[in-house]
Amino acid sequence: MGPPAPVAAVRLAVRRSLADIPPGGLVLVASSGGADSLALAAATAFEAGKAGIRAGALTVDHGLQPGSTGRAAAVADRLRALAFAPVEVLTVVVGRAGGPEAAARAARYAALDAAADRLAAAAVLLGHTRDDQAETVLLGLARGSGARSLAGMAPVSGDGGRYRRPLLDVDRATTRAACLAEGLEPWDDPHNLDPAYARARVRHRVLPVLEAELGPGVTAALARTAKLLRADAEALDSWADRAAAECADHSGGLLADRLGQLPAAVRRRVLRQAALAAGSTPSDLSAGHIDAVEALVTDWRGQAWVDLPGGVRAERRCGRLHLAAADGAGKGSVGEREGHGHGPRAGAGHRGADPGPPDRAR
Repeated sequence: MGPPAPVAAVRLAVRRSLADIPPGGLVLVASSGGADSLALAAATAFEAGKAGIRAGALTVDHGLQPGSTGRAAAVADRLRALAFAPVEVLTVVVGRAGGPEAAARAARYAALDAAADRLAAAAVLLGHTRDDQAETVLLGLARGSGARSLAGMAPVSGDGGRYRRPLLDVDRATTRAACLAEGLEPWDDPHNLDPAYARARVRHRVLPVLEAELGPGVTAALARTAKLLRADAEALDSWADRAAAECADHSGGLLADRLGQLPAAVRRRVLRQAALAAGSTPSDLSAGHIDAVEALVTDWRGQAWVDLPGGVRAERRCGRLHLAAADGAGKGSVGEREGHGHGPRAGAGHRGADPGPPDRAR
């Protein structure tokens, strides 16, 4: 007889995710000891062994709860018992930028990246499930995010496709049932119940109400929506990559007239890419910031610059849009250029004139 159905479902998902990893390659499972990542770890140990792939594991100690160090050590011991090698505890310091959830996520991924580089891992497996995907879509809707955010988490992401999420089509009930079937006792992180965290409120308050009022299947429908939107977002991103190259000018700026001819969905992607490339911080760069930059193209009335998060300034000069680091740049302020080239000043001032690109024949 084969394994119980939940165990088989998780193993199949992992097998598909590892299909392109060559024998002898190293994959790392990131595990908190919770049901999702513990089921992922058990399935990876089984499937990697069959495929001749080396399997290691990482657990992150965020230091945000009393006893976190001992908990991380216990998770590491459990992973070693599943025959993972190497197994490492990554201790991080969580900052404050972007709020507690974003700060913890940033610290965690920085530590995972560093470990994957040091160990020359072919992939890092993450235990996000279909339920996590549905929560991500709802959080994006609440923020008024665009298609990229509503597309949720990608099955493969990161530089070179480092991060893989094999369980995005597997629900949380299945991972918990898989742990039970294999005699694995997961750890339930109290932060997952803390209403101070937006994701915990969505998980325990919002989604249950939606399921009760709209009928079962809402979680699966939200995850399916993410998958459909991801295909659309990837197509628009590809178009934006081409458009950015076509709008680029030898001076390092973007030609405003060509930007103005693009569909808004593509133009906004080009502007966001340019802001991020100049050093703006993704977690702080909002749709409002992009609105202000876009106005330099589509509603230009002499405003000379827009200050963006990360100390980046967007400025229109001679028919070109320039985004670069600027001393003193703030968190989204808009300035106006005084006449006769005296430089930018926030607030009052004469409207500047943008004569367009210089006459190249001159």
